Amino acid sequence: MSRNTVFFLALFCFVFQYITLEAQSPVKKVSYAEYIQTYKDIAISKMHEFKIPASITLAQGLLESGSGNSELTVNANNHFGIKCHKEWTGMTYTMDDDEKNECFRKYATAEESYNDHSYFLTSRPRYATLFELDIKDYKGWAYGLKSAGYATNPRYAEMLIKIIEENDLYLFDSESKEAIAKKDDNKKKPVKESTVSEYSGPKNEGFKFLEVAEGNRKIYVNNNVKLTYARKGDSPQIIAHDLGIHAFQVLQYNELGKDETLTAGQIVYVEPKKRKASVESHVFRKGETMRDVSQLYGIKLKALYKKNKMAEGHEPDSGTRLSLR
Repeated sequence: MSRNTVFFLALFCFVFQYITLEAQSPVKKVSYAEYIQTYKDIAISKMHEFKIPASITLAQGLLESGSGNSELTVNANNHFGIKCHKEWTGMTYTMDDDEKNECFRKYATAEESYNDHSYFLTSRPRYATLFELDIKDYKGWAYGLKSAGYATNPRYAEMLIKIIEENDLYLFDSESKEAIAKKDDNKKKPVKESTVSEYSGPKNEGFKFLEVAEGNRKIYVNNNVKLTYARKGDSPQIIAHDLGIHAFQVLQYNELGKDETLTAGQIVYVEPKKRKASVESHVFRKGETMRDVSQLYGIKLKALYKKNKMAEGHEPDSGTRLSLR
């Protein structure tokens, strides 16, 4: 066999193997943040219609659907693992679960699944006592669902609570019906093109550019959390409108007061910050505040105080080494 023949055979094998591996590469998984962003408005809407906390609905959706990545969710739009039961006359999907070839409900859209989840809880007497709880009592709802037999996992309630608290889902339980209506109205209004240029001042070198979003806003990533920079005249409401989130989220994610104003170039997180940073420590500089450090490293201010055993509101002396992990 000639050298050329051997070379071309080797090349063919390499190309074939590459194509095979590419074909077998897994589909990009939906993250918790992406799932929450996609379905939060539906959960809030159902909360006002059926009196089920939005935090509970989202946490169940995240848990039962594997944040939208489970076989049942991908193939049947079933986000809550609801089985057929005798009364179901809609589409079905069969798969192995507790037993082989179990019948699950299948929906045309994800919103149908969310709607049926609400009907499922409100139409069964065993869940009736849950609706006597305060709408913000997500812990009571979590333990109530477990006691009523929604799931067999003995840690089901604790798992829901962990998801809610780690992702700040309890914030959605305070969202008013009027705010949702106002947000819907804002979506229908044409967004005026901004005449203010993007802040061009110095940026943290660790902030990685991600994309240009609505309103010509540049989105960056720090500590795996998305952020943008405030422009001249910006407010939490304007940023929230551009990025399709709620103003109260912008306030909460950045530990801002209701009447606090934004300045051009200010870091504004559009997702919850983390409980720890990607680096070990930071030496506190003159003129800095604890919130400055929190924003610089994408770590929650409350977590920063807790890690350093400081009372909230205290500002350390210049030269103090702060623990970030």
